[in-house]
Amino acid sequence: MTRILAAVALLIAAIGGAALLAAQPAPTKPQTAATEPASKDSLETATFSSGCFWCTESDFDKVKGVKETISGFMGGTTKNPTYEEVSRGNTGHAETLQLKFDPKVVSYKQLLDYYWHHVDLLDGDGQFCDRGNQYRPVIFVHTPEQKKLAEESKAALDKSGRFDKPIAVQIVDAGTFTPAEDYHQNYHETHPLQYQYYRYACGRDARIKELWGDDVGEVATH
Repeated sequence: MTRILAAVALLIAAIGGAALLAAQPAPTKPQTAATEPASKDSLETATFSSGCFWCTESDFDKVKGVKETISGFMGGTTKNPTYEEVSRGNTGHAETLQLKFDPKVVSYKQLLDYYWHHVDLLDGDGQFCDRGNQYRPVIFVHTPEQKKLAEESKAALDKSGRFDKPIAVQIVDAGTFTPAEDYHQNYHETHPLQYQYYRYACGRDARIKELWGDDVGEVATH
């Protein structure tokens, strides 16, 4: 069963809770380059995996300076994989978010900090209720500088003594990125009820709070 069907099944099973969530407003999409002028040539690319790409996209859409977010797949061997292929776990891909950001507004180091605060950084076998290699947490780095910053930030977390397990997030050179099908893009906006209930039922926010309390990182959000 795909995640969409699973989310619908959960909604039917707990319609009371879903009704309450339906009353909540959908997350607001950040302003784009059209309303916040920024040359495309001045934007940089970052790529992160933290389980369900619907959730990763929703999280990073809130960050000021992030101009574009695309849900997709990276890290596998199958060319042009579909969601159904990746979800079966045999293509080697991880569900991934690729974003474009304005480094004059938000730095890559700040994006890393935000990422650490929105992933289960101790779980390398999946994320939250989603299990399997296709949901593994990964920082895909595009430049030597990104790799250096990612490795330094990971090492600092390991040395901090905050966690009783080693950081499980992989740091891997970026490869080919394949965008997911159109119906996955901006899913938190196009299907807010299903998305909000899925996120709640998957325990994502509860686990993040367990790890970080009310600390959500240092970036500015909308």
